[in-house]
Amino acid sequence: MDSIRIRGGKPLYGTIEISGAKNAALPLMVASLLTEGTVNLGNLPHVADISTLINLLCQHGVKAHLNGESNENGSSNGRTISLTAEEITSTEAPYEIVRKMRAGALVLGPLLARVGKAKVSLPGGCAIGTRPMNLHLEGLEAMGATIKIDAGYMIAEAPNGLKGAEIRFDSVSVGATEDLLMAACLAEGVTILDNAAREPEITDLVHLLQAMGADIDGEGTERLVITGKPRLHGANYSVMPDRIETGTYAIAAAIAGGRIELTNTRADLVSSVVEVLEHAGVSIETTDNGLIVSRDPASPIKGVDILTQPYPGYPTDMQAQIMALMTVSTGASMITETIFENRFMHVPELTRLGANINVHGRSAMVRGSDGLVGAPVMATDLRASVSLVLAGLAASGETVINRVYHLDRGYERLEEKLAACGADICRVQGS
Repeated sequence: MDSIRIRGGKPLYGTIEISGAKNAALPLMVASLLTEGTVNLGNLPHVADISTLINLLCQHGVKAHLNGESNENGSSNGRTISLTAEEITSTEAPYEIVRKMRAGALVLGPLLARVGKAKVSLPGGCAIGTRPMNLHLEGLEAMGATIKIDAGYMIAEAPNGLKGAEIRFDSVSVGATEDLLMAACLAEGVTILDNAAREPEITDLVHLLQAMGADIDGEGTERLVITGKPRLHGANYSVMPDRIETGTYAIAAAIAGGRIELTNTRADLVSSVVEVLEHAGVSIETTDNGLIVSRDPASPIKGVDILTQPYPGYPTDMQAQIMALMTVSTGASMITETIFENRFMHVPELTRLGANINVHGRSAMVRGSDGLVGAPVMATDLRASVSLVLAGLAASGETVINRVYHLDRGYERLEEKLAACGADICRVQGS
């Protein structure tokens, strides 16, 4: 397996172009199952999860064509994909593919709405805690589907099609909102989703579905009203910038010191992260094409308390990264995780680098240390892996991060982007 080697202590100066959002691109790709027409998506990120989902969609009968590997400046945001689901040839989403990422389970609603049946493996992805499918299943049952769980598969049928329903989620769920939103676009009548997730990736999906002819009101709010249509058509659409990648590189500039301009992104996507960083003593300037993040390497980081919450609160996908920054702060920081119960698996690895962290249930007390020291560490999930990269940028000596296949699921050319800004970082090919 590949590893990443970092020799820390170097401030970062330069420009990083933010890729398209993986968490937006995946449901946008799944939406192609709702129409016989062609869905063309631009600004597609080059990450492993995209390839995994292409494989899944192709086995359902989708014809996929990738092109535009780079734009005229040589950057990656010119990549596009054309997806055409003229005929659904299989309604089974097998364990071998879905186990690799949770987004694979999103085909359940669209397949059920389009052809009236689906057999989808219970999902996998990062082992960061329980993320049950019950909200998906209860919502689809309210829309007239019959569903059973058998041998690790969700087997659903709606031979007479789905019907509109009023559904209130017991808790905010991005995946359930996306799944039922797509299913409702082809359901008969009106579907109301109350207590829906409000993440920007949901709004991005709404915009694509509207471009495909869907009738959806309430975008960006917790109440979505969908009037079903007999069919949707193809569309051209560009994937939104990756707000988690934006926040991650903002923290890279903060933890290493220096000045990084982040382009092809928007500050409003990371407003909660910007607020925390400014309280920590980091300078952030908004530009027409992104933001500039800077910190004098001699200026200390201040400890800040963080509580993860559904959007627009501080994102759980940025919790590990901000913890890495707090390990080099002055004072102490209390980080409380409210979304996933098992998302502190990076703590033992950060402590190997000299971090002072004590976990109490869903909270972690982080006391800033005099300095981190490089050591071999192991990635446990996608966001945990990048927190170790960030810590390695600040640590003295050499840090080697193993099992970086987690990192490749969600970050495009991370070591290249950081190296271009002066980081001493490289990928070591595994045997």
